[in-house]
Amino acid sequence: MFTVGKIEIEKALLLAPMEDITNIAFRKLCKEMGADVVYTEFVNSNGLVRNDKKTQKKLTISDEERPVGIQIYGEEIDAMKESAAIAETEQPDLIDINAGCWVKKVANRGAGAGLLKDPPYMQKMVEEIVKTVKLPVTVKTRIGWDENSIMIIEVAKRMEDAGAQALTVHCRTRSQAHKGEADWSWIPKIKEVVSIPVVLNGGVFSAEDVKRAFNETGADGVMIARGAIEHPWIFTEAKELLTYGKIKTKITPELRIKTALKHLKYEIKIKEERRAVIPFRKFYTGYLKGLYGSSKIRQELMKYETYEPIEEILMNYLAKLKQYELLNTGKKIEKEE
Repeated sequence: MFTVGKIEIEKALLLAPMEDITNIAFRKLCKEMGADVVYTEFVNSNGLVRNDKKTQKKLTISDEERPVGIQIYGEEIDAMKESAAIAETEQPDLIDINAGCWVKKVANRGAGAGLLKDPPYMQKMVEEIVKTVKLPVTVKTRIGWDENSIMIIEVAKRMEDAGAQALTVHCRTRSQAHKGEADWSWIPKIKEVVSIPVVLNGGVFSAEDVKRAFNETGADGVMIARGAIEHPWIFTEAKELLTYGKIKTKITPELRIKTALKHLKYEIKIKEERRAVIPFRKFYTGYLKGLYGSSKIRQELMKYETYEPIEEILMNYLAKLKQYELLNTGKKIEKEE
């Protein structure tokens, strides 16, 4: 059971914090898809302390996406305490500490996964943040810095002792980044030594992966990252598989295209149109994946910086797909190119 503060969810599905991905628009979309808990992009504590406007914007949350957590990262305890206090004023449901980011510019300076090099210091940081805020504090980390320094059992105990109310574990080392297999075998070992909820992260790309993660590890929750970028319906499908034993929702071409447009509209609501449309290009691969002739459509979409022509291209494309389906009865239009 994922029990954190007032949140109590059995077999919780969580959307991972991801830089340049989990803004309020994407979080809202994934919430509609069935995500139980969502997280902001990771927020730089030093940026918050300096009142950096771009950093402060990442704190924006809405009631319709609750429960929502704000994740902060940094290497200095005082800055992390101050940023946690700032984040608390936005009234999220929890504050999460990033102790798992593998990117060199973060980890090599002692933030993110860099905290794994000094578990006592990591514990002290979490203790101080817990003392500073009234909201529940949780931690997201990895199993270790590299294969020769896997100390997740010790780290888990320290996080619980520090007052963390839940622990999310990306089941790879920092040195692995996103490469290689995630070692889920650590989750039941961690659950044996702590009483707080333990959430599995890493290697989850389908509803079947979600079900297997719960069945094999006994995790209290499963956090989905890259698997949601290309296929936000993973939350819907996982909920159906866990509830009914099968996936009921059919991800049709029409659903793909209309969801893409809805997502883009959400983005435009929070940004100036051009600033929403251009970064959104990274999502087309996932939304159009497997659709007949999608490669040419993606290339065409890259030419535009406003919503109207994009909607026209995609709706015309959908009409052609429907026509193709009628002309080719019995043939699948959702196939790899």
